[in-house]
Amino acid sequence: MSKNRLFVGNMSYGLTEVDLENAFAEFGTVRSVTIVTDRETGRPRGFGFVEMGTDEEARAAVNGLNNRELDGRAINVDIAKPRESRGGFGGGGGGGGGRW
Repeated sequence: MSKNRLFVGNMSYGLTEVDLENAFAEFGTVRSVTIVTDRETGRPRGFGFVEMGTDEEARAAVNGLNNRELDGRAINVDIAKPRESRGGFGGGGGGGGGRW
């Protein structure tokens, strides 16, 4: 499994994808940048993902940027974990609240 996809957390809400790309480009080729936004409001949620060109570049970016201040906040950078399956059924259960 490739380890060149990075999780970036504790981001300032004013940070843009261009800002992230510029910061990470110092450590190698940036393949993609995604800032996660709220589905309903479209506002940033304070975290995102950066995909670097190689695993080595990704490790260099983690070492160089983790806990470094970007737009007034110390960002958290780590190798992204694989997304867990959410399954086909939501949690919920319901059940009647009627009287017996």
